[in-house]
Amino acid sequence: MPVTYRSDRRLTVAEFKDLLDRSTLAERRPVDEPLRLQQMLDHAQLLVSAWEGDLLVGISRALTDFAFCCYLSDLAVDAQYQHQGIGKKLVELTQELAGPQTTLILLAAPLAIDYYPKIGMAHASNCFLLPRKT
Repeated sequence: MPVTYRSDRRLTVAEFKDLLDRSTLAERRPVDEPLRLQQMLDHAQLLVSAWEGDLLVGISRALTDFAFCCYLSDLAVDAQYQHQGIGKKLVELTQELAGPQTTLILLAAPLAIDYYPKIGMAHASNCFLLPRKT
């Protein structure tokens, strides 16, 4: 069955959590805090999802102004569906929907650092962080 991509469907917390658990992102996301996951979904301006039938197999969740920058906060692909171009397609669709004048920005998960240059993203050494307080 082919993978289809959607940007018009909001996800439930259960769908989001399930995908995070099936990808490597669950280790770095508040998967045991459903209210916080709901807030993450509610406040994302761009949500692109990948589906095989009724199964959510990938997601790109981004915050953007659609004019200058787009922060790709979550890129998750079910571990069983990785290495099929799903993540690359999610990034491409996110950039397309954010608009041609936006710069796509993300912080790579440790296991994904080598992935992003393979799909054409440049490494930036000028990022600074203020960590979460809780």
